[in-house]
Amino acid sequence: MTDLSAFPIATRWPASHPDRIQLYSFPTPNGVKVSIALEELGLPYEAHAVNIGKKESWTPEFLSLNPNGKIPAMIDPDGPGGRPIGLFESGAILLYLSDKTGKLVPADPVRRYETIQWVFFQMASIGPIFGQVGFFHKFAGREIADKRPLARYRDESRRLIGVLETRLKGRSWIMDDDYTIADISMLGWVRNLIGFYEARELVGFDDFRHVAAWLERGLARPAVQKGLSIPARG
Repeated sequence: MTDLSAFPIATRWPASHPDRIQLYSFPTPNGVKVSIALEELGLPYEAHAVNIGKKESWTPEFLSLNPNGKIPAMIDPDGPGGRPIGLFESGAILLYLSDKTGKLVPADPVRRYETIQWVFFQMASIGPIFGQVGFFHKFAGREIADKRPLARYRDESRRLIGVLETRLKGRSWIMDDDYTIADISMLGWVRNLIGFYEARELVGFDDFRHVAAWLERGLARPAVQKGLSIPARG
């Protein structure tokens, strides 16, 4: 039997199937990226809900695997050379899973790096900025009388959606006809922006028809539909 005893996180969230990939996450835009990828790839895995509302991601066990205290984190018992590997940061996990399987990233080296740059675009731009829109539009920040921060993040969100709009003109996916980890990295964020964050009208989302069509295509994928609810919130 696979031994995960070297990972303290496995004591708080014990594995029923230690030979499978262990996912420690919560269904947020960052969390579902990995569950969607795992579903798309058909890799066997076991999902553990790390309840961020109860601050479980700040427990010592979780921090032992992800010192940044954010979901998701992952253990692959069958890592490089057959040795277990623990990873955090969703973009790194997506790239690892694509390398492990040879899927969801084009084989051509140039297109591979182009795909990675779009994953970085999500991590460095879309994720942080959309998250701030959520804070100032839906959560505690909405009580702040000074609306300049909201306006700043609204305008930057609209600019970023415009970048996607330009990229997606004449394309089915970020990388033309290749559905990749670049798409997976962004689908949950765009969905959250206009859905959970209730910012559709705020950012003028309906002006961006290519992004809207891309989002519809992505959400229609069975693996995306399943992955959006993994792990269950309980």
